[in-house]
Amino acid sequence: MKHPDQPDYVVGVIGCGAMGQGIAQVSAQGGMRTLLFDTRDGGAQHARAQIGKRLDRLVEKGRMGADDAQTVLARLEPVDGLASLKDADTIVEAVFEDLEVKQALFRDLEEVVRAECIISSNTSSIPLASIARACTHRDRIAGLHFFNPVPLMKLVEVIRPAEASDECITNLMALGRRMTRTPVEVKDSPGFLVNMGGRAYTTEGLRLEHEGVARPEQVDAIMRDCWGFRMGPFELMDLTGIDVNFPVSRIIYDGYMQDARIRTAPNHMAKFDAGLFGRKAGQGWFAYEGGKPLDRPSADFLTDAAPVPEVRMAGQNPRLQAFCEEIGLKVGSSGPVLAAPVGLDATSVAISAKIDHRELVCVDLLGNTSKRVTLMTAPGADRAALAGVAAAIIASGRSVTWINDSPGFVGQRMVAMVGNLGCYMAEIGLASPEDIDTAMQLGLNYPHGSVALVEQLGTQAALRVLEALQQITGEDRYRPTLWLKRRALLGLPIHTPN
Repeated sequence: MKHPDQPDYVVGVIGCGAMGQGIAQVSAQGGMRTLLFDTRDGGAQHARAQIGKRLDRLVEKGRMGADDAQTVLARLEPVDGLASLKDADTIVEAVFEDLEVKQALFRDLEEVVRAECIISSNTSSIPLASIARACTHRDRIAGLHFFNPVPLMKLVEVIRPAEASDECITNLMALGRRMTRTPVEVKDSPGFLVNMGGRAYTTEGLRLEHEGVARPEQVDAIMRDCWGFRMGPFELMDLTGIDVNFPVSRIIYDGYMQDARIRTAPNHMAKFDAGLFGRKAGQGWFAYEGGKPLDRPSADFLTDAAPVPEVRMAGQNPRLQAFCEEIGLKVGSSGPVLAAPVGLDATSVAISAKIDHRELVCVDLLGNTSKRVTLMTAPGADRAALAGVAAAIIASGRSVTWINDSPGFVGQRMVAMVGNLGCYMAEIGLASPEDIDTAMQLGLNYPHGSVALVEQLGTQAALRVLEALQQITGEDRYRPTLWLKRRALLGLPIHTPN
């Protein structure tokens, strides 16, 4: 196989929709002659023209010189048939997601290209082994999965089916780098890496809403302000489209033999069945007009109550003591009882500490509390006690979100589940822990990789949260991975290899 570092390397792109155009653009920008083919009359020529317009905009913004743009455009060559791809060193297929169509195309390509030509697919959901099954030379069939919009999304997943050769994968990794992408090697599996890894964030948010713990705008605000996510799970679902993320969730769930960890919730299906797909439909979890969000409900707990002058603490908790001192709240022998549980709900805290649940207000201190603080109370709690504590926090310049009783609040629960799924992906060898983190940050804009999120929460704390969730809810969904459990019990860094 010819190495992609060679100056005369040729890439063929089949399918000139949005993804194909993006792949062709980064290929040409990587200095490679790039052949464009599309079955639609004039499709390849149209794609080249569209890429030319995008290059012109880069010139206008000062991100590319005019001569450089013309050089890139000159590397893009529309062709009329598959036979014209015979000189390609790698083919990237980017046609629609249909297994039979892809199998037929790959069979036809094997009749055209040289024996050493790599034939790759940009599929996001079809196992590469299923496509390769139709081919004669399976050692050169693999996945090269880009993310939309390709020129802006730096990640590319290099998918290794069982029969792909080491040389094939090594060359695709090098090709990804020449295209100025960041490649990560991923085992052939349902949803590959990013689509699989993204399940926990959305499905756990859905569970919180389904269980009546918190409203969508509350979950989103907590994950943005307290945990550093760019978007909350509900606004993210609306952006990608529920017509996309619900079917993908079902495909991955079935592909992993209906593992409870990645099961979605009934409210997800309800939105899908109603056609409330998000921004594109004008309504999803939130309302939109012209693709732009309309006024959203507030996530803030507002009160006219006076701040409580004094609170009690449930046991000794240096972190809670420091928080009270920071906001100027006196800790004494009267007033509401504050607790800062890890993993437990307010009900469990009240029972184990023998506290009157009506006086108990739980505070989540594991995330960033400089902008927003999450409060939680048990059923039947005294609203005056809650309001007084909230008023004291609001007076310190922070926003307050109040949620119903939930083991692990919102943030602890969400981060523990994302991290646990990251650990599961490492456990089954889907990719290395470091590549998992890279993929989640580049592919989903997570503030940290999903394995690294365990360290942010605290490895022992993550285990406590999951074990408490499993015990309190009785659900197998929350079982800790052995990867996480062993490292927590041994006191090892979460990235420690087997």
